[in-house]
Amino acid sequence: MRKTTILIALSAILATASISFAQTDKPLKGQSISIFAAATGIDETFAEFTKDTGIKVNYLEMSSGEVLTRLRASKGKNLADAWFGGGVDSFMVAGQEGFLESYVSPEAEKIPEEYRDPDGFWTGLSLVAVDFIVNEDILREKGISAPKSWIDLGKPEYKGEVMMSNPTISGTNYSVIFEILEIFGEEKGWEVIRNIDANIPFYTKRGSAPPNKAAMGEVAIGIDPYDVGVKLIAQGHPVISVFPEEGTPGSLAPVAIMKGAKNVEAAKAFVDWCLSKRGQEVQMANTAKVGTRPDAEVPEYLRGLKDAKIILVDPIKSGERREEILGRWQKEFGEKTE
Repeated sequence: MRKTTILIALSAILATASISFAQTDKPLKGQSISIFAAATGIDETFAEFTKDTGIKVNYLEMSSGEVLTRLRASKGKNLADAWFGGGVDSFMVAGQEGFLESYVSPEAEKIPEEYRDPDGFWTGLSLVAVDFIVNEDILREKGISAPKSWIDLGKPEYKGEVMMSNPTISGTNYSVIFEILEIFGEEKGWEVIRNIDANIPFYTKRGSAPPNKAAMGEVAIGIDPYDVGVKLIAQGHPVISVFPEEGTPGSLAPVAIMKGAKNVEAAKAFVDWCLSKRGQEVQMANTAKVGTRPDAEVPEYLRGLKDAKIILVDPIKSGERREEILGRWQKEFGEKTE
C-alpha cells in the first residue's frame, strides 16, 4: 500500500436523528461479550451499543502492544471475544500469528478497501492523529515558544519538558517513530529521535499519560493521540494543540474478533455495529478520531484537524518493520521506560 498524505476537512455536524441500526427485537439481548479496548470515550460508546443491541459489554482497557503480549503469553488460550482500537500494526501481527478470527462484516463494504485486511482479520474503525499538547503556562514561565515541528522537540530549551509513551507498548507512538523515519529518512530520522529522547525524562506506559501530564503542568509538552488532548482543552486546562509542520502520522485503529471467541455471534454483532453509520457516529461523538466510513457525519468539535498535514501510515510496511524498529529503539532508549 502506498503512503498517502491526506488533508482531512472536517466541517459537518454530528447527526442526532434516526437510529437506523438499533434493533427493536434485539435477538441477542441478554448476551454479553468481553473486549480488549484502547480508546477514549469507551463507556459512552459501549453504552450506546448495549442500548441498540441489548448485548452487555465487559472490557479491559489496555494498549495494543500490551494486548499482543498477553495473547502471546496465553499460548492459544482465548482471553476475550473482541478487540477494539489501538495500533493496526499489533492487529496485523496478531492476525499473522493466529490470534484473530476472520470475519467480513456486511457493513465492511462501506469502508474503503485500504482500511480493511484482505484476509478479514480486522477492519479499520478510525484514523488516529498525533499532535503536541503544549502547556502555555509553563512556556510563559520559562520564556520559550511552542514547538512547531518534530525537529523543534529536540531543541535544548525543552530539556526535561517532553513526554512520550513507550512505542513498544503504544501502537500510536510506534507510528510516531515509524513516520519520523519515513519523513526524514533512516539516518536523519534516528538523529531526530535521539534528539527528542534527550528531552524526555522517561517514557510512560499509556498513550494518554503524556498529554495528561502536560495538562497538569508536570511537563510542558506531551505527544498526544489527538482524542485525549482535545478533551483536556475542552475541560479548560491551559494547553493548546500543535500539529508538527513536517506532517503527523494518522494511524488506523481497527476492530477484530478474537480466535476462539466464546460469544462469537455477539462479537460479530459488535463488529457490525462499530462499522455501521450509527456506530461510527457514536464513536466520533465520544472520541476525537475520524471514522473510516465516508457516509458517517463528522462532529463539529473535530474541526481542529482541518488544517493538519496528516500522513496515513502504511500498515503493511509499518507492520513488516515493527520488530526491527522497536528492537533498535529498545536497545538505544528502553532503559528510560516506566
